[in-house]
Amino acid sequence: MSDARLSVFKTYKLYVGGKFPRSESGRVYEVTDSKGKWLANAPQSSRKDARDAVVAARKAFGGWSGATAYNRGQILYRIAEMLEGRKDQFTREVADAEGLSKSKAAAVVDAAIDRWVWYAGWTDKIAQVVGGANPVAGPYFNLSSPEPTGVVTVLAPQESSFLGLISVIAPVIATGNTAIVIASENSPLPALSLGEVLATSDLPGGVVNVLSGKTAEIAPSLAAHQDVNAIDLAGADETLAKELEIAAADNLKRVLRPQPVDYAQTPGTERLTAFLETKTVWHPTGSLGAGGSSY
Repeated sequence: MSDARLSVFKTYKLYVGGKFPRSESGRVYEVTDSKGKWLANAPQSSRKDARDAVVAARKAFGGWSGATAYNRGQILYRIAEMLEGRKDQFTREVADAEGLSKSKAAAVVDAAIDRWVWYAGWTDKIAQVVGGANPVAGPYFNLSSPEPTGVVTVLAPQESSFLGLISVIAPVIATGNTAIVIASENSPLPALSLGEVLATSDLPGGVVNVLSGKTAEIAPSLAAHQDVNAIDLAGADETLAKELEIAAADNLKRVLRPQPVDYAQTPGTERLTAFLETKTVWHPTGSLGAGGSSY
């Protein structure tokens, strides 16, 4: 029996609604490493793919936002467990995508997994940081609590194909939002492989949807989409960011503008709070009788 065998090339697909469709358009584009060597053909998403992702994200929002913060934290930690089991694959993909040595790529992957765990720990703590009881003059309770904004479009960083990717996805879903992620245009493979991890974790389908392709082609339709509530412009250049911000104004989307970020540094809570709304509730304390006693 011959030892020779054909290589089994990986077929990368989109991740939408918990499934792995090819692009509706049938288009693909070549992905190469830092030296120009061909790595794979990635799906080139169309505007129809983007609309399908919005439908999936909206459908998933009610269940995900309604889950307890503790449960969301458990699911995010489970994702970190799954990433830990596929470190070798992501190390290889990050090394190819960013032109790093194997040891440096492994360090990036370790940092990305640690970042995911860090955000998993915030799911049931952020409400204590940004919410609470407010002092008011009168016989009332006045309580403020954070709630997720809704469906968030995330333009993943172009250069940081994995650590930056996780740094912008994890805080969005940790706080109960659902996400449509446009992967790095030149280095989409780690993002598409992340979809495989999400599908085999406990994350409900539609909570994260991953699109690959031309950022400038996909993003405008999502920025203008009336059922998208917010957009993170981390992966947009100055010209595209301005165009998307104008489109986003039509339905008063929350916009997180692009800014210089060192993803290797420990993040603060800015991305956690960027896509939260504050709900404030007034309730009478119930003064009892002329004596003014109350509870």
